[in-house]
Amino acid sequence: MEFPNNSQLWSNMFVLVGIPGLESDHIWISIPLSIMYLTAILGNGVILFLIASEQRLHNPMCYFLSVLFLTDIFLSNSIAPKMLSIFWANIKEIDFVSCLTQMFLVHFLSALESGILLAMAFDRYVAICNPLHYTSILTNTLIQKIVGALIIRGIIIVTPLTIMASRLPYCGTHHISHSYCDHMSVVKLACTSTTINSAYGLTVVLLVVVFDAAFIGLSYSMILRTVLGLSTRTAKKKALRTCTSHICVILLSYTLGLFSIITHRIGHIVPTIHVTFSNLYLLFPPMLNPLVYGAKTKEIRNAAFRLFFHSFPWKERIVNFLS
Repeated sequence: MEFPNNSQLWSNMFVLVGIPGLESDHIWISIPLSIMYLTAILGNGVILFLIASEQRLHNPMCYFLSVLFLTDIFLSNSIAPKMLSIFWANIKEIDFVSCLTQMFLVHFLSALESGILLAMAFDRYVAICNPLHYTSILTNTLIQKIVGALIIRGIIIVTPLTIMASRLPYCGTHHISHSYCDHMSVVKLACTSTTINSAYGLTVVLLVVVFDAAFIGLSYSMILRTVLGLSTRTAKKKALRTCTSHICVILLSYTLGLFSIITHRIGHIVPTIHVTFSNLYLLFPPMLNPLVYGAKTKEIRNAAFRLFFHSFPWKERIVNFLS
């Protein structure tokens, strides 16, 4: 990674404004954000522990879930500590290197999360459309290759974004109208044309979101066709139930992502709305994902009950009832 030879630039400090227009309410805004952050860390951590310790959860779906939960933990930690330091202690400064690092992590982890949702759609397709060969198709080796390919994809498409931002001259204001170092919020501070940066940023969004969403839609259209062809109503319900949690997470993630993209287009008009949706887009799904999968996935729900209520006298009866 080659950076510009400009020591003055690299020693620059940027100032993260927080949520423009709501600076006086930062302390109150920090309360729900803190709850979301703590819930995300605890929820994802607990289910990761369940998957690691419960032999019954060592299956392809839970392996993909593990990567999703790890991604959510890293994504939350990449923005929430600095964001809360702004809201709580008014510590708004961030050095140039830290800002670029945060920029890379936010966009890389967001791309990785989208890719994992696509991989999980493929998992559900194989489980429902080709159940007899599920374990023979989704082997540990294939899962590792899929996750590795998604990581490499994220690095390849996000690294140029960071390099191009690092090479811009920032000779004007260093106040970023955001609560974290979002790519476009940073590059618009440059005192030169940023057309190429904007075009490449939009290309990254299209490559990731449109590509992943299209193939997720294709997977579920084939799943729906298979489910409608099942002979009994019970079999149809059982097949659809295995997809419920994943569909909920996909709708949540892509809906918030869509609103974030739309509000970014009008961000210069109503920056408060854009920054608020950007924060929700990065913190709300990591908080909700473990809750959705914990409630909707029978195997995880039962494993959690066995872990936390192992000495409860009616444990087996309740587990059987939940099943």
